[in-house]
Amino acid sequence: MTPPTELRVSKDRRELTVTFSATSHRLTAELLRVLSPSAEVQGHSPDQRVTVPGKRDVTIRAVEPVGNYAVRIIFDDGHDTGLFTWVYLDTLGKEKDARWASYLAELEAKGLSRGREGG
Repeated sequence: MTPPTELRVSKDRRELTVTFSATSHRLTAELLRVLSPSAEVQGHSPDQRVTVPGKRDVTIRAVEPVGNYAVRIIFDDGHDTGLFTWVYLDTLGKEKDARWASYLAELEAKGLSRGREGG
């Protein structure tokens, strides 16, 4: 997959817009953080996947290119180990509603919360 034509962090740092030639996705910082492709979140196998709670107010501190295939997103909570490939960002954009619903169901099933609203 070719690199996006635009990667833009919103002024409030709570959203990343990823634009490819044929499509554009708006992805919240919270979604990106809780679905990070890092081993810390995804584990080394599906049964090791971690449900990350309390990230309602997370923001994007920086986006750093990694070659021609990915970006590293640095979050204000210190998480920075996930390499978000173009394919993964495109997939998240296309599947964000289903993945978000699944994440919320996991939180509820485990008695966890997204964190407090507001500040």
